[in-house]
Amino acid sequence: MTANPVRERVAALMARLHDEATAFFTSLDRGGRFREDRWDRPGGGGGVARVLTEGATFEKAGINRSAVMGTLPPGAAARLGARVEGGEDATFYATGTGEYEGQGKKPAIRYSGSLVPYRVAMHVRSDSDIKGISDLRGKRVSSEFNAQKTIARIIEGHLANAGLGYKDVVRVPAPNVARQAEDFMSGKVDVMFFALGSPAVKQAHASVGGVRVLGVNTAPDAIRRTEALLPGAYVIEVSPGPAVEGITKPIPLIAFDMVLITNAKVSDEVVYAVAKALHGGKEDLVATFPPFALFQPQNMAKVLEGVPPHPGAMKYYREIGLAK
Repeated sequence: MTANPVRERVAALMARLHDEATAFFTSLDRGGRFREDRWDRPGGGGGVARVLTEGATFEKAGINRSAVMGTLPPGAAARLGARVEGGEDATFYATGTGEYEGQGKKPAIRYSGSLVPYRVAMHVRSDSDIKGISDLRGKRVSSEFNAQKTIARIIEGHLANAGLGYKDVVRVPAPNVARQAEDFMSGKVDVMFFALGSPAVKQAHASVGGVRVLGVNTAPDAIRRTEALLPGAYVIEVSPGPAVEGITKPIPLIAFDMVLITNAKVSDEVVYAVAKALHGGKEDLVATFPPFALFQPQNMAKVLEGVPPHPGAMKYYREIGLAK
């Protein structure tokens, strides 16, 4: 048995797509040929670069692929962990709404499956007099997020859960969540939004003498206010554990699913194979990326508002009884 069969199956699929793309552009050029260079990464993995120059149709064309392994530096991991590409963002992008208002619908976007719940929360200092989200009225809250517009919407969804909005707090502009975390640790804001257990939360926990997570209101009206801003969001109960800071008893929090998005032009065979590899590969996924411990394969066929499912994925889900 290979060390990581899921990774190898996906890498094989990418190699096949790379070959198909190379053949396609070679046929379009009708005369040129691609030169291939292979490279290895010292820390693990490598890639293949293919370049066509002075072709009959293309002056220059490049088609590359890479598969690398390693550990991200804490700062990079925090930025990636905070970049929300959840179900609600996919819905807005595909339908041309939310942060994508005015950019038009994306009719070729297809949904391939639900992966892990993205558990997020508002964090305060452990000694703060802020006991709930409703206590944020008049407090300093990060806003704008010009480089990460979705973050402002998620914070607004939390405020709405408590019947508040940005008009009820003191707005402190921040370009991104990394700056927001710095502002929280330096005392410029009173609350910090981040994914549970992320490197930034761990750093803040150590820096300010401990953080405390604020739970959300589970009343139907409160949840509807959140859903109006965050389609597909739901409440999840999170218990204390060594991987999360600021939780001392079971607490209700907002979550939404990280989803796998593709294009209608991707073949049914490729999407089918990816869905099958993911569904049967939880153990290997967790070994590669521990947060996949929250992955529930039986939920992969959940409906995603505003985004049609890819037929290749649906074929697999129907075969195993996850979809009708």
